[in-house]
Amino acid sequence: MATTIPTTHKAVAVPGLRQNYTLIDRPTKRPAPGEALVRVDWAASSPADVHVIDGGVADPQFPFVTGTCFAGTVVQMGARDPAAAPHRTQDLRAGDPVLGFTFGPPDRKTHQAYLTTPTYNLGRRPPNVSPEQASTVPANLVTAFHTLTRDLGLPLADGQTGTGTATDNKDKDKDKPVLLWGAASGVGQYAAQVLRHYGYANVVAVASARHHAYLAGLGATACFDYRDPDVVERVRAHLGGAAPPYVIDCIGSREGTLRPLTKIAGAGSRVAVMLPVITREAATGDGGGEVPEYEMDIGKVLAGEWAEGVEVRGVRTYFYQENEFFKYHLMPEIVPDLLAKGVIQPNRYKVVEGPTMLERAQGALDILRGKAQSGEKIIWRVSDE
Repeated sequence: MATTIPTTHKAVAVPGLRQNYTLIDRPTKRPAPGEALVRVDWAASSPADVHVIDGGVADPQFPFVTGTCFAGTVVQMGARDPAAAPHRTQDLRAGDPVLGFTFGPPDRKTHQAYLTTPTYNLGRRPPNVSPEQASTVPANLVTAFHTLTRDLGLPLADGQTGTGTATDNKDKDKDKPVLLWGAASGVGQYAAQVLRHYGYANVVAVASARHHAYLAGLGATACFDYRDPDVVERVRAHLGGAAPPYVIDCIGSREGTLRPLTKIAGAGSRVAVMLPVITREAATGDGGGEVPEYEMDIGKVLAGEWAEGVEVRGVRTYFYQENEFFKYHLMPEIVPDLLAKGVIQPNRYKVVEGPTMLERAQGALDILRGKAQSGEKIIWRVSDE
């Protein structure tokens, strides 16, 4: 791929807490061994951006560049990294279409024209998946794999490698219920599909009623409306009064999701909660008004309100690479393979339009701040090339 690599490029960043985006220039970092320089074509925005921008989660350093999930095109590859030689993470070439989940220093953030990241954060985009669709996938699908295997301890086929099929999973727990609260979220949609693929046949979904038919198509075997005032009783009745052994809180809201779950989980339940937990909702709008509050220590949320014998775990997706197999195979191989085979259906999405990168990014942030999205990933075109 013959292209001129600029010395600097445009990025969107927030200059301070609860402020709006501004456009900045960033140096374009040439790839070191084991890295790739990628032009970002499409990126997703997510509630995690709002948690950082408006709530100060993870103590951001300003100006702060956001974004972890994208689809783009490889511009330049660094030299091969001997440490990664046994793996296929460096089989990419300039010109290859890729999708990725990148996090860490600003060079890796996705809300900029170019990013530089280790190749194990990337996978080749299969031809049956558009760049728009691909930008919805990586972060939430990786989170689903990480949550199911590490936080719930559910085995996937072939020793949690993710390379098998549903028939490979002989685990005795495959018929036990897995409760997904907030199943219409990006993580919930992918968790339902991963569970179906690996043979888990009892997926109970809680989400808005308008998403029930869609979730059933993804693998949910029973659906309940979280707005139903009797939703807790209905879920408990469906479970025959027994505590569900596996629960994923796909939202992480103290009042909206965790409090009802304290009335459903019981001895033997393992509850995985997306972090940070929202302990006070932000006022809708441009970041002004009531300031949101969050808690990263799951042990401090509703302490004393869980039944004896409930194990509650906070999900930290960024730790997924502590699993060495997932580090070198989840994004480079498993995610593209599942997409290519049609096993995983990308999230439905809403495209934010606008004449400039800055306006598109701000439009996406405004939608998230206003809580105007449901069941759709918010995406926008980054590159103007």
